[in-house]
Amino acid sequence: MIEMKVAAIALDAVTRSPIVLLKDATERRALPIYVGQDQARSIIGVLEQQYPSRPITHDLMVNVFSAWNLKLEKVIINSLQDNTFYALLCMKLGKKEKNIDCRPSDAIAIAVRIGCPIWVMEEVLLDASIPVDREADNEEREAFRNFVANLSPDELIRRARKTSEES
Repeated sequence: MIEMKVAAIALDAVTRSPIVLLKDATERRALPIYVGQDQARSIIGVLEQQYPSRPITHDLMVNVFSAWNLKLEKVIINSLQDNTFYALLCMKLGKKEKNIDCRPSDAIAIAVRIGCPIWVMEEVLLDASIPVDREADNEEREAFRNFVANLSPDELIRRARKTSEES
C-alpha cells in the first residue's frame, strides 16, 4: 500500500465532473477519482477550512465516531472494478477492529476531517494512477538500466554475501 494525500480537487474538462486528485509522498504518481458534487464540496470545505454552521453528513459521522470513542485508523482505497473505486474505513474500538466498506469520496471526506492517513493498494495504483513527473520516471529508469548493465554476477554474489552478513 502507498500512502497518499489529497493534492487538489479539479473539474474534468469534458464532463465538468469533480475529481479528487491524490498524490504520493514523492509527488510522482497521482490517482484521479471522480466524485459527486456534494462530496467535492465537502472535501473542499475542509481543505479551505470553511465549516458549515450545522454538521453535514461527513461531520455527523465524525461526531458519532467521537461520541462512541471509535477511532478511524486509516482509509484504504482497496479495489477498482469496472471503473468503480472501492474503499474501506478501518475502525477501532478498544481492541476490536472493523473494516467498513464505503465510497472513496466519503472515505476521503471523513479522512480529511479527522486527519487520518489515506492508503491506496498498489494494484489500484498500477491500474489507475497517472504519472506526474515523466522526466523523473525516465531518469530513474535510465539509472536502473545503467546499474543493471554494469552489474556482473560476481558483484551480485558479493552484494548478497554482504547483505546476509549484515543481517
